[in-house]
Amino acid sequence: MTQELELRLLPEIAEQSDRLTEYISKSKKISLSDITHIEVLNHSIDARQKTVFVNLKVRVYINEEFVAEQVHLPDFPDVKNSKEVIVIGAGPAGLFSALELIQSGLKPIVLERGKDVKSRPKDLQNINAHHIVDEDSNYCFGEGGAGTYSDGKLYTRSKKRGNIRRILELLVGFGANPNILIEAHPHIGTNKLPNIVRRMRETIQERGGEVHFNQRVTDLILEGNSIKGVVTKNGDRFLSDKVILATGHSARDIFELLYHKGIEIHLKPLAVGVRVEHKQSLIDSIQYSCEDRGPFLPPSPYSIVKQIQGRGVYSFCMCPGGVIAACATKPGEVVTNGWSSSKRARPTANSGIVVELRQEDFLPFQKFGPLAAMEFQKEIEQKAWIAGGKTQTAPATRLLDFVEGKISSDLPKTSYPPGIVSADLSSVLPKFVMKALQNGFKEFNKSMKGYLTNEAVVHAPETRTSSPVSIPRDPETLEHIRIKGLYPCGEGAGYAGGIVSAAMDGIRCAQACAVSV
Repeated sequence: MTQELELRLLPEIAEQSDRLTEYISKSKKISLSDITHIEVLNHSIDARQKTVFVNLKVRVYINEEFVAEQVHLPDFPDVKNSKEVIVIGAGPAGLFSALELIQSGLKPIVLERGKDVKSRPKDLQNINAHHIVDEDSNYCFGEGGAGTYSDGKLYTRSKKRGNIRRILELLVGFGANPNILIEAHPHIGTNKLPNIVRRMRETIQERGGEVHFNQRVTDLILEGNSIKGVVTKNGDRFLSDKVILATGHSARDIFELLYHKGIEIHLKPLAVGVRVEHKQSLIDSIQYSCEDRGPFLPPSPYSIVKQIQGRGVYSFCMCPGGVIAACATKPGEVVTNGWSSSKRARPTANSGIVVELRQEDFLPFQKFGPLAAMEFQKEIEQKAWIAGGKTQTAPATRLLDFVEGKISSDLPKTSYPPGIVSADLSSVLPKFVMKALQNGFKEFNKSMKGYLTNEAVVHAPETRTSSPVSIPRDPETLEHIRIKGLYPCGEGAGYAGGIVSAAMDGIRCAQACAVSV
């Protein structure tokens, strides 16, 4: 027989299988020799009180053999000779839409402006060591998109948009740790994601789909209000009356292309700010209310939101045990983001701390129409490039100095590979953003005592939190409201915010394509 239990335990009991077995045996009066296996179904950490607990849901096997359930990939059909659908972008939305197209009997033609996942690291090294930015191959562009070099967070609040469990099971089938199926806040880690992405692409190709790298789309082929294909930078033409546009939130040239062709796009307010790095040990001590988290608790994340004069100031893409990354997509700009490996073992923690923007904040850029938020982004990134010495060096300051409006006299070494330079960040960020961040950090410190310290370093800027535009689509067909056969998809179109939500939207767009064939 089996018995399901919900338990609230100290970490040293929950994370050691022998002690967990002994606890269940004693508390539930089950003979120790009768327990053949304990399967963990859900796992989460509750650090809201001074004593940290682990919440477990387990299935106890009592005098019954345990057979592990295997996660298998679907039996994808061969679509080599099927109707073709163009997918622009090989990020999470693009890859999952391609897999769903195959499942629906359609042939995906995936066009990726960047390189395959094996070739990308050389260009990342050029950014980090030599300050050279390749516009088509960087942290944002290339196989797997920005998600390949991220913490690989798989938590989403978009639970009504699709089957989250299915996304997670597909990832496990392609090589992710099965633990993502039970963790409350699962993540994969940037060291694991490249192989998972490669296996996804190989499956697409094995089942008859195509994946083309170094193929930046530069034009759309239209007949009236219907799409008929695309043209790439190389001059190649790919023809189809179904195109899924899954380019990600940094494909500014695509937004400009749509605007100049008279295809409706809308300004979408986003959030901008900075990326702050603390010692992980400090964050652990604050979050776990202890000097040393010990061997049974993971490096602690944090999530915090404050309202400052009616604006949200909040943490974004927090990376425990992580690294700050150089995420510019064009020469002449500096952009920061963060990532963690699967073990989150680095000694520092970093997080974007950003300020909510409103429509009126973009009035100085209104001549750019729906591209006003994008131009707002660009101006901050270009100012950061100048403040950093016209390289990928990031302008920075110590956290307390930032709050007090000072320029730091010296800076510690941080995880940001191209390096940092002390600078007045008021020359980079708009005045209202600076003020909101300064007051926000003071409020943060009330909730997280010790957070506001000069041992922490502020790096500027964090500007790529989401797409600066939305591309309107019909809520039923998911086609663009005017262009038949064009399916705006994922983060770049304004319909997702992370790996899982982008994957779910990719699947939805592929299903919509299949229905209309």
